[in-house]
Amino acid sequence: MGSAGVPLRELGLVLLSAAIFTYITTGIVRSAMVRSGRIGEIRQRDVHTQPTPRMGGIAMFTGFIVAVYLAHQLPALTRGFAPVTPEMNAVIWAGFVIVTVGVLDDLYELDAITKLIGQILGSVLLSVLGLSWTMLYVPINEGMTLVLDNFQATIATTLFTVALINAINFVDGLDGLAAGLGMIAGLAILIFSLTVLHDQGGAVSAYPPAIIAAALVGICAGFLPHNFEPSRIFMGDSGSMLIGLLLAAAATSASGKITMNLYGAADIVALLSPFLVVMAAIFVPMLDLVLAVVRRLAQGRSPFAADKMHLHHRLLSLGHSQRKVVLLLYLWVSVVALGAVSFSIIPAKVAILGSVVAIVLAALTTFVPVLARKSTGRHAR
Repeated sequence: MGSAGVPLRELGLVLLSAAIFTYITTGIVRSAMVRSGRIGEIRQRDVHTQPTPRMGGIAMFTGFIVAVYLAHQLPALTRGFAPVTPEMNAVIWAGFVIVTVGVLDDLYELDAITKLIGQILGSVLLSVLGLSWTMLYVPINEGMTLVLDNFQATIATTLFTVALINAINFVDGLDGLAAGLGMIAGLAILIFSLTVLHDQGGAVSAYPPAIIAAALVGICAGFLPHNFEPSRIFMGDSGSMLIGLLLAAAATSASGKITMNLYGAADIVALLSPFLVVMAAIFVPMLDLVLAVVRRLAQGRSPFAADKMHLHHRLLSLGHSQRKVVLLLYLWVSVVALGAVSFSIIPAKVAILGSVVAIVLAALTTFVPVLARKSTGRHAR
């Protein structure tokens, strides 16, 4: 069990099984897509130059189902399933809806409204079946916790989930990008869930997010070898929307029902750590989503209209290669998400110092091409 109340070996098995089955199934899906001739054409917004099969999301969802089934068979993880909690069933059925919508979009290019309706249906189902924001901490004065009724919980959960699904979908523009970001963000939520399990002696509320996050890290890790540049298969909307849903589910489960006065921290950073970790884990894709929506509305266009102005496009324009852009975004998500997690593990002063150093190093790495061009220009004069 690892530390008291922390099923480390079992969660490790969940992660490993998700990775192995996703890796194997991805090869099978790719072979089937190539044999059937369903190879995605290059679109105007795409960066890659070779037609590549999509639908990797089917393999990822298969890996997720296998991992969850294994978790259900492990005695140490049964507290994360019905009848103790309905959350894992909610994730599976919502995932089925989201992946189905994604597959249809990968095959037939659904219009934005139809896809949004599918995303809303999956998100509402997630909430109705039992995985919702039930408490919302408001850090005003000494802080208070709002308890949401069923309707409010469904609205809050749906808005959060749809936003995150689209954030990951928007950022999925380079080989290995969405899978890597999903893996890092999932790892941050997994680490946080483990700290809650440790601090609260195996709290039931921390089991579902730990299982979801472990399976998410696994499916992303299993898909990456097929998807890192040069990619042999894309996850498609079926995969990117699944990652968004699983991140939203893990985040909601991790921080949507934790009463802050039970968390046991007096320091404000530690007190807010559930929300800081979740927000930090999804910060980069959500920032990209917000910038994209604002940009398109300002231009009088639909917020769902595709363009080549996402964060990864901007980094490409700075002079980074595709692979370096992906690694840079991995770096930034790691700095922000794991930096937030560190506040719940190590002293705040050490976490702040480490985070500042990491941010400075990440910023310098980001602007290396610009600094190099300036240096070359000065030497040329």
